[in-house]
Amino acid sequence: MTTPTRPVRIPSPTRVAAPRPAAAPIRILLADDHPVIRIGVRNMLQAEEGFEVVGECADGDEAITQTLELLPDILLLDLYMPRLPGLEAMRAIMSGSPTVKIILLTSTISTQQIIEALQIGARGIILKDALGDHVTTAIRTVSGGDYWIGGRRVVNLVGALHELMQKAATPDRKTFGLTPREMEVVGCIVEGCSNRDIAKQFSLSEETVKRHLSNIFDKTGVSTRLELAMFAIAHHLVATEH
Repeated sequence: MTTPTRPVRIPSPTRVAAPRPAAAPIRILLADDHPVIRIGVRNMLQAEEGFEVVGECADGDEAITQTLELLPDILLLDLYMPRLPGLEAMRAIMSGSPTVKIILLTSTISTQQIIEALQIGARGIILKDALGDHVTTAIRTVSGGDYWIGGRRVVNLVGALHELMQKAATPDRKTFGLTPREMEVVGCIVEGCSNRDIAKQFSLSEETVKRHLSNIFDKTGVSTRLELAMFAIAHHLVATEH
């Protein structure tokens, strides 16, 4: 009697998962008239994975032309550019290439300028003295669809604009061109401190304190410490107890 032959099972081939495609780098165009800024930012971005600097330009007109030609994901745009200011360049870019996400770079910016920039279409603002700390995080934040304002991620643009408009409605305190250090010296004068006291408090020489006072007198138009104290109180240069 013949024993029935069992069917031979052929093992199915082992499935090997297809490798995931690497995420495409974020393509960035740098637009700043200062070569040192461009070199510094480029070096920071090249030191990180996931970024590709596709071009550089030094004025507003070039920023428009290269953005429309290269179609970067992110444009880092200096607010104060030669030939065409940053906000004007941004208007032209947004009308011709509305998909690019623009982050403004600036040393200083008013609340009203921030509001205007966001209304035009900016996705972020970075102060240049914070570039080293914020630029890569800001780019990833903006690339991911959020905003970067005031050194932080912002998801709710409407809420952020509301806060900025409230701030813009409050007039800034007039400082008569006094530097932060000079404002501190004024505060000490109101408190009745001597030059020696001020020097000790801020680790300065008395000669430096005298120079600060001379500058303060020139800027405020007063000539004595008593006049300065009265001027400071009258113009709310210092906080006073009620």
